[in-house]
Amino acid sequence: MEKVFKIYVYEEGEVPIFHEGPCRGIYSSEGRFIHEMEKGKFYRTKDPHKALVYFLPFSVVTMVQYIYMPETFDRNGMKLAVVDYINLISHKHPFWNRSHGADHFMLSCHDWGPFTTSFVPDLFHNSIRVMCNANTSEGFNSSKDASLPEINLKTSEMSGIGGQPPSKRSTLAFYAGGLHGHIRYLLLNEWKGKDQDVLVYDKLPQGMSYENMFKSSKFCLCPSGYEVASPRVVEAIYAECVPVLISDGYVPPFSDVLNWNSFSVQVPVKNISDIKTILTAISSRQYLRMQRRVKQVQRHFLVNGPPKRYDVFHMIVHSVWLRRLNIRIQDIFT
Repeated sequence: MEKVFKIYVYEEGEVPIFHEGPCRGIYSSEGRFIHEMEKGKFYRTKDPHKALVYFLPFSVVTMVQYIYMPETFDRNGMKLAVVDYINLISHKHPFWNRSHGADHFMLSCHDWGPFTTSFVPDLFHNSIRVMCNANTSEGFNSSKDASLPEINLKTSEMSGIGGQPPSKRSTLAFYAGGLHGHIRYLLLNEWKGKDQDVLVYDKLPQGMSYENMFKSSKFCLCPSGYEVASPRVVEAIYAECVPVLISDGYVPPFSDVLNWNSFSVQVPVKNISDIKTILTAISSRQYLRMQRRVKQVQRHFLVNGPPKRYDVFHMIVHSVWLRRLNIRIQDIFT
């Protein structure tokens, strides 16, 4: 892949909506990838005829910030921006029409990523959509779309990687967070203040450290919020805590090559009341094996500047590469 996979980045569009994105905060996955592609040190080609895929470098996060009027529920401006952009690309270059967008990809970590692509049917149905909001109930198709990890970078550099060894992880399971969505409501209603082994809070007690709890818990509960993705999944992996994914319809990142069942626990929403039973049924030997695998896969979620082999940037590109392998341009719509 490193030798033959070439990506052409369209140069049309003006910053900040195009060619930029947030490199810190909850949507940093979006901005960091756009940033590295724009730098052009990995995979990028300036010759579109040598490319195997074409990157559409628009930022949904920035689009929401600059175009959407808060509390109006009017997203027509965003629709016009995406439709006009694809029209510009399709009229200026031959590649979009040649494949009906199937060898093109976009990337978004905003909750509205899937909705934004719906403005252009070929973008929604044909293109490779790399999204944090990888929700099958909202049209995410894992055979052509790729799941993007949601990573909350508080600074430009990563910190706090690692945690306590298994023998010093005294808490069975931990969660702290607000009432964002019905799944968290169910979790808090079922477990908040009701068990000494499954510690669930909407607000942390004074003197308790969120980061230290991740580093000293065996399992870290990662319920979906308003949308399916949660930065807690990667936070758990960084803290070497076995993530417990509580969601419906969520496709975890890099599932093509990572066996999530080997290093995480996936709990359907209907089984929230059974969390303790599910976790205590995992033997000590099995837990040690899972925790060791969390440490092994950790490097695939690290954000490096510049990127390093096997880190999150290369894993994202690999996800796109795998989906591009399934596309034969001459066979599309014939």
